[in-house]
Amino acid sequence: MKKIFGAKKSKEPPPTIQDATNQINKRGESVDEKIRKLDEELSRYKEQIRRTRPGPSQEAIKARAIRLLKHKRMYEEQRNMLYNQTYNLDQVGFAAEGLKDAQQTMNAMKAANKELKGMMKTVKIEDIDNMQDEMTDLMDVSNEVQESLGRSYNIPDDVDEEELMGELDGLEADMEFESAAVPSYLQPDEEADLNLPAAPTYPTAVPVNRHQEDELGLPLVPRASLRS
Repeated sequence: MKKIFGAKKSKEPPPTIQDATNQINKRGESVDEKIRKLDEELSRYKEQIRRTRPGPSQEAIKARAIRLLKHKRMYEEQRNMLYNQTYNLDQVGFAAEGLKDAQQTMNAMKAANKELKGMMKTVKIEDIDNMQDEMTDLMDVSNEVQESLGRSYNIPDDVDEEELMGELDGLEADMEFESAAVPSYLQPDEEADLNLPAAPTYPTAVPVNRHQEDELGLPLVPRASLRS
């Protein structure tokens, strides 16, 4: 059956924007190469026209140069058209990339929105408020416990400061009375210096050499023995 009716040909995928841009760029490069060759020939004809004298030969060279100029302008128009096509393809490509980025952004935002909705179902504002209230109560209780533990014993809270100052003045008066009752010679005088006699000094003892020697190093004989 395939030999009779023929097999169905598979369709080729349409070219992408990048493929079309690459193809146009290749055509533009070939056109630029042709324009470059025409410029070289025109420069050569220009040199020949400058060297030849006016006449039929110079006119023939000018005619060929004019023909090349027409071809050059035609190629330049084609190159401008290709440049415009490339510009349009670039704009379409930028727009397509922007749409793809926007689509990806939307998909990411949808996924994040769905995830946030699932998380918000497990979190309730009332529970958070209740937890904050409980934490406040616990902190108040903790402060009360600390104040209770830090309270001093046997010290009434309603103590009059004027009464305490009066008691302090009475203690100072008692101390002055006790110091006045002690005789002056028994009271320590911090400012007076103790006038004590100086310690006696004795001359230092000189060691006595029992065996004295003369100039020759011999022991001296006592005088009494010499008299005897």
